[in-house]
Amino acid sequence: MKKTFLYSLAVLASVTLASCNGDYDDWANPQTNPQEASAAKYGITFAAGTEAECNMPDEDGVINLVTVNSTDADVTGYTLKDLKVNGEAIKGEIIGNNIQVNATELEKILCKQNKTRASVASNIKVESKVSVNLASGDAVAINTVGETTGKITTSPTPAIDAKGYYMLGEVNGNNWDQKHPVWMTKVSDGVYQLKVTTEKDKNYFKFYEGSKWDESGNWDVINTGVMGCEKDGSEDASGTIYYTGDSWGTPQTMVIAGKGTWIVTLDMNNLSYSVGKPILYMAGDANGWATNDYLAGEDGVKFTGYMYLNQNGFKFCTQPEWKGTNYGADFNTAADALNITITEPAGYYQVDVDLFEKTYTLTPITSIGIIGSASPKGWDSDVDMTYVPYNKDTKEVNGYWEVKNITLSAGEIKFRANDDWAISWGGELDNLTTKNGGNITVEAGTYDIKLYAWAEGFAKCVLTKK
Repeated sequence: MKKTFLYSLAVLASVTLASCNGDYDDWANPQTNPQEASAAKYGITFAAGTEAECNMPDEDGVINLVTVNSTDADVTGYTLKDLKVNGEAIKGEIIGNNIQVNATELEKILCKQNKTRASVASNIKVESKVSVNLASGDAVAINTVGETTGKITTSPTPAIDAKGYYMLGEVNGNNWDQKHPVWMTKVSDGVYQLKVTTEKDKNYFKFYEGSKWDESGNWDVINTGVMGCEKDGSEDASGTIYYTGDSWGTPQTMVIAGKGTWIVTLDMNNLSYSVGKPILYMAGDANGWATNDYLAGEDGVKFTGYMYLNQNGFKFCTQPEWKGTNYGADFNTAADALNITITEPAGYYQVDVDLFEKTYTLTPITSIGIIGSASPKGWDSDVDMTYVPYNKDTKEVNGYWEVKNITLSAGEIKFRANDDWAISWGGELDNLTTKNGGNITVEAGTYDIKLYAWAEGFAKCVLTKK
């Protein structure tokens, strides 16, 4: 009996161990799904759809982007798993063997990639991934991504209104008085600007076509020419214009956040708008194509700034990071506009821009020096500073003028260009001005001095006492 009991224990132990080993095996080798099949196994091909090359707008609002076929008789259909256009995901649907996308959504993607709503022909690469439905009722995922190409031309923008454009809203005291519109100024072909003042924390406004203005104040007429943004109450500094009858959606109301003075720009060439202070930026080879050189103005048309330029090209921009209107060669605002290039030698310049006349003027600045009662040479002559250009390796914010280890006595100093008083800087250290700025009071000591000449409202000086 004892032997029988011991034998039973041994059998039980072996069963238990086997069970434990089985559990471990399952954990170590988890169950896996069958491997995805390749397109070749089922003779699947991806080809450009019937509308992979077309001009917007589309009549039925649907674009046949890709055609999928199979030589395998067991394949009865397809299910779309993933779809990308130029690397960006887009929702699609398979009808029969055609992969279709919403025309508007496709156009939005292309316009965003082109950074303009202007009618532009775009080469596209389409990446499609599907599963196949078999006669057996099974569905098999295909691990192959089908790549096709095409060329889509986005819809033309509305014709530029010969009578111009105006604003209604909480700007310049208008308060939505439709009988007294606030007319914008044409600064170049298709580009309009207005200097506005606001008095509230949130100031709502919209744009309107000039030809649709009605002297009697009939909103039914006026609203046939209304233009706005995508999302109601948007406080974005720049955005895309939506217009009456737009397939993209209904124009919504923009907001200028805060009290103050602003420059509002409407670019009908690219269907964009921007709201900002009266500033232009320069982006070019000389500053690493970063919008960190400023030009300032009072009317949003004429601007002045101080910066280093070379012959390798640049553009003027209304917003940082190319988010507003960008002016290239001949002040062309198209996305593919050529860069502005100069024939003058590389150097530091006063840059004057007139957007209305589409001109710029360069005044060479060969030197900037320190002068004044505190300076070693007094008011008789300048102590020249050295220009330190933008450094592509350290990526310091901007170029500046510098002098090191200068000994100043207690007194006053100013900065001036070209050993002359035609261009000079004075006033407060953190807000220097070229408009008859006052003398700068300094204590006696030895200093390192950096001057950021920049534009009006941005120029500053850093004095570091040793």
